[in-house]
Amino acid sequence: MTLHRRDFVRALSVGGTIAASQATVASATTVPTAAGGAVQPTLLAPRLKEGDTLGLVSPANATYEREPMQLAIEAIQALGFKVKLGANARGRYGQFAGTDSQRAADINAMFADGTVAGILAVTGGSGCNRIVDKLDYALIRRNPKFFGGFSDLTALVNGITRQTGLVTFHCPVAESEWNDFSVRHFKAMVMQAQASLLRNPSGERGDNLVQTQDRTTTLRGGKARGRLGGGNLAVLSSLAGSAYMPDLRGGILFLEEINEYIYRIDRMLSTLRLCGALDQLAGVVIGKFTKCEPGEGKFGTLTLDEVFDDYFLPLNVPVYRGAMIGHIKRKFTIPVGAEVEIDADAGTIQLLHPAVA
Repeated sequence: MTLHRRDFVRALSVGGTIAASQATVASATTVPTAAGGAVQPTLLAPRLKEGDTLGLVSPANATYEREPMQLAIEAIQALGFKVKLGANARGRYGQFAGTDSQRAADINAMFADGTVAGILAVTGGSGCNRIVDKLDYALIRRNPKFFGGFSDLTALVNGITRQTGLVTFHCPVAESEWNDFSVRHFKAMVMQAQASLLRNPSGERGDNLVQTQDRTTTLRGGKARGRLGGGNLAVLSSLAGSAYMPDLRGGILFLEEINEYIYRIDRMLSTLRLCGALDQLAGVVIGKFTKCEPGEGKFGTLTLDEVFDDYFLPLNVPVYRGAMIGHIKRKFTIPVGAEVEIDADAGTIQLLHPAVA
């Protein structure tokens, strides 16, 4: 889970260029370079198949008990995969699953291992920022594979995409609840290579007269196309100014968060605004902001509605809220770096091309 983090107090430029791919390209899809002129190939990982080996790594927090790790392994096996556990996946250094060098080495080793078809994080937590500059991006470009996770993995999925062009996945981690909704979306995206339409479930009223859960709300209507980038707000804002921050010019920003006071949400969004990350967005998808409430104090606070209105309505781009993205039981698999079209009135994300080859 995402924990409270010290917010950046200096906003930095989002300059820099996307590293040129040196790998054999698995797709003809192209993306703009940071210079805005020429295009370079987007790397698509081969789709995962039943019987493939999925490497499980722990790039963030340690898993302290044996049972959660065992349940994670069994869940991935139940999806139809063989499991290869990273050398340090059960490790511990403070709250982390091993030292920075050990956790980065596990990811590099999985990309180098020809028997491993894809790589999934066991859990999130904190610590991925500490290793995002320790990955072997030339190795990753030469060996494009499925790479996924969410929450603190925001740093790595965006860093890998920014540095290599490889489409990565903001998706359940191995320790997540693999319910029918999450499994169907994961399989459609990364195993069946569907150009999926991501739409919240509708008509689920329960005992209520109207649907009260998982609704979408339109902040500004319209449709927009662009490359997806984003994830957990706290982690994304901590990448501001680095070479691992997604280039969001002309892109679709998606965000989620958990357990942050509203004033912290406001500060994180101001970091994105001040560093220029909001300047040229094509559209915004706001996922679930779970347990993000007013902080303690004698004075009132802005509501989340007001904070989102303040930052996103002046952009004059399509924006909707409530997508099934974030720290929730049922969640979409989101392809970071893929081209999509959003419809803020309908509350949908439509892939324009499959996200795997």
